[in-house]
Amino acid sequence: MTGPGAPRVAVLGGGLAGVAAALRSADAGCEVTLLERRARLGGLAGSFRRGDAQVDTGQHVFLRCCHAYRGLLDRLGVAGSTTLQDRLDVTVLRPGRPAARLRRDRVPTALRVLPGAHLARALLRYDALPWRERLALPRAAAALRRLDPADPALDARAFGDWLRRHGQGPAAIRALWDLIGTPTLNAGADDASLALAATVFRIGLLGDADAADIGWSAVPLGDLHDIAARRALDAAGVRVALSSRVRDVARVDGGWRVAVTGRDGAGDALTVDAVVCALPPEVAAAVLPEPVRGPVAEAADALGASPIVDVHLVLDRPVLPVPFAAGLDTEVQWVFDRSGAHGALPPGAQYLVVSLSAADAYLPLGAEALVDRFMTELGRLLPAAAGARLLDGFVTREPRATFRPAPGTAAHRPAARTALTALALAGAWTDTGWPATMEGAVRSGEDAAAVVTGGPGADDRARATDRAGAAA
Repeated sequence: MTGPGAPRVAVLGGGLAGVAAALRSADAGCEVTLLERRARLGGLAGSFRRGDAQVDTGQHVFLRCCHAYRGLLDRLGVAGSTTLQDRLDVTVLRPGRPAARLRRDRVPTALRVLPGAHLARALLRYDALPWRERLALPRAAAALRRLDPADPALDARAFGDWLRRHGQGPAAIRALWDLIGTPTLNAGADDASLALAATVFRIGLLGDADAADIGWSAVPLGDLHDIAARRALDAAGVRVALSSRVRDVARVDGGWRVAVTGRDGAGDALTVDAVVCALPPEVAAAVLPEPVRGPVAEAADALGASPIVDVHLVLDRPVLPVPFAAGLDTEVQWVFDRSGAHGALPPGAQYLVVSLSAADAYLPLGAEALVDRFMTELGRLLPAAAGARLLDGFVTREPRATFRPAPGTAAHRPAARTALTALALAGAWTDTGWPATMEGAVRSGEDAAAVVTGGPGADDRARATDRAGAAA
């Protein structure tokens, strides 16, 4: 709890970045108010109600190496509501062929010093690739491991070009690098910055042996990032104001004035000593003062947006025997069994979500067309799906799900610290060194809180773990 005269901090935005910033600021002894325009917390990693069902706004997973995000789960007391693989294990569905599998080995301690030892046999057994391309993987992986993602020259290059220069043909790019990279980066290899791709693969696949083990929520994301978050924020003494839209942020003597429109439409204003802005860049650019407004507006234009589309299918019987699977030689990128998080499923039914990243081509298509299209695609991949009856089908879309991680992106991502004292930026679009992920969002919130409170940020905790893992 804060005492008299405690620094007052306003956190603008209640996504993961805002929640992380508010908790860190409260831990530093600040009097914190969190303002969120929605009626819930969690941002793009939340849930909404559709009839009696709970629907996640997007299908999010995390990796064991996501130390900042997993630390937030611990802080919220909900780590037990997630599932984390004991070792990386991905089923890869292919039309007309048996499923392939990517599963890491349990590596003896003496062999852990060998780069990629935990994946060597898995890649050699991965029959989605011809033998020649399988044998070329170790050399490319070793070269990728030697890259420094902080090198500006890497950010100027496309990941796909680099892969081809290192002996990776179309099959390897399609069946391995894009299979993993597209959902993580929200872009294919040809459209992604080499620096961001190197971060993902060096820390995830080529770092610690267990770094890429996949985790996911066993409950609706709103249970984690909204309900549990509100409980933790309340316990930390943070005032949460939902349905509160920030209209303007202005400098006043000795602090900041934040103008807000509340849920009743009435205007209000909050005077604070410091501000953490965890709003999307295009929204932040509309409310922040100069000299921050201009650079943020330029960043919003330069970074652009990459969409994600999810196709939700409730079937009358189980057709997917694993929690999730990737697709190869099909439009199905990844499909998740979210039956346990649905909340109102008929007996014997299964709730599947097909997640489509870098989904520009799917945005213009109607919901009925997408549902029909992916029912057909699932029938090609899963024999049981061909005879299943569709009980419900709908589509969710996030046209601005992430920034576009294109070559040259790093130069446009602003740091947490701005040109104005006691005004910090947060959000997965800021300079976290990571692509736009839940991990990047949490790191950004912790970094922004460190700017306005002088406490430790993500650099002092999780990034040190990254460097150790990548160098091991």
